[in-house]
Amino acid sequence: MTGNVAAGKSVVAAAWERAGVPVVRADDLARQAVGRDSVRLQAIAARFGADLVREDGELDRDRMREIVFRDPEARRDLEGILHPAIRALRAEWMENRRAEGASLVASEVPLLYELGMEEEFDVVVVVDAPEPLREERLVGDRGLDPAEARRIIASQGNPRAKREKADYVLENLGTEEDLRRAALALLARIREGWRG
Repeated sequence: MTGNVAAGKSVVAAAWERAGVPVVRADDLARQAVGRDSVRLQAIAARFGADLVREDGELDRDRMREIVFRDPEARRDLEGILHPAIRALRAEWMENRRAEGASLVASEVPLLYELGMEEEFDVVVVVDAPEPLREERLVGDRGLDPAEARRIIASQGNPRAKREKADYVLENLGTEEDLRRAALALLARIREGWRG
C-alpha cells in the first residue's frame, strides 16, 4: 500500500489489521532502524549533527523532518542511510510472517514508486486524497505549519502517476468510516482474487 502523506494509509492499515491481515509500516521500520545506539543513528548524527540525538538517546524526528523537507540533498542523504535498513527489516518481517503461515500480508510503503519497489509486491494499492484535503489534515490533525505541510506535499511524487500504475486505488474523499468500509471491501476483492 502506498500513497502520499495524509492520504489515509494509516486508516486503511488499521482496518486491514482488524480484519486479520498482518501489516508492516515503513514508519515503524524507520523507528526500529534508528533505535538508540544503532549504527544508522550514529550515521545520522555524523551527517546532520549530534544535536539531532535527544537526551534520551532517540532521534529528534521533528527536527529531522524540518531539515530534510527543506533540503532535497539532505533528504537523499537520510534516505541513503535509512532505506537499506528498512528494506532488510521489511524482508525479515515478511519472512517471519511466511514462517507463521500468513497467507496475505500488507506493507505500507509511502515511497514505493519513488524507490522503484513496486515489482517486489503482488498487488499495489494507492490511497489518495485531494491535495487541499491532505494539507488540511497535516495542519489540523498533525499540527504542522501550512508552509511546512506544503513543502512535504511538494517533495513527494505525483499522485496521478501513482494512481495510473496501481492495481487498485482507494479514494479518501469522505469520512474515516467511509474509507474503512472501502478498505474492507477492497480487501474482500483481493482475498477473493487470491483464492480464484
